[in-house]
Amino acid sequence: MKKLEFASHPANLGLVRSCVRQFLQEQGFPARQVDLMVLGVDEACTNIIRHAYHLAEDKLITLSLQTYTGGVRFRLRDFGDQAELVQGRSLDHVRPGGLGLHLIRHAFDQVDYQRKSRGTTLVLTKFKSKNGAQTPDASPNVAG
Repeated sequence: MKKLEFASHPANLGLVRSCVRQFLQEQGFPARQVDLMVLGVDEACTNIIRHAYHLAEDKLITLSLQTYTGGVRFRLRDFGDQAELVQGRSLDHVRPGGLGLHLIRHAFDQVDYQRKSRGTTLVLTKFKSKNGAQTPDASPNVAG
């Protein structure tokens, strides 16, 4: 498992995208899926900065990158405010904002929010094959 710890400053997101991209390419995901997942992790980090940390630039975010038999799993942990309701807006309303959760759900096969006593852990899982032959609870393999 690889782990990144970084401050909630938007300037750090370029490094996060680069690390996620390299990790996914090493796992052999197709370029289109890599692009979508990189965008999804970036959007999740942006949501943490905006909603959990209210644009504060010095708060801790951790990102764990894990491989396992069936695919990959990312765990994003913040220690900020928890959102009251985690859902995207309707796609029928054309206006800026609110589409990030749709993008995240499109990029990953499984999206789970785990509320903590302080903050939230967002678990993003992508299966290498969607045929159901491998499950997300397969034993993790250590990468890194």
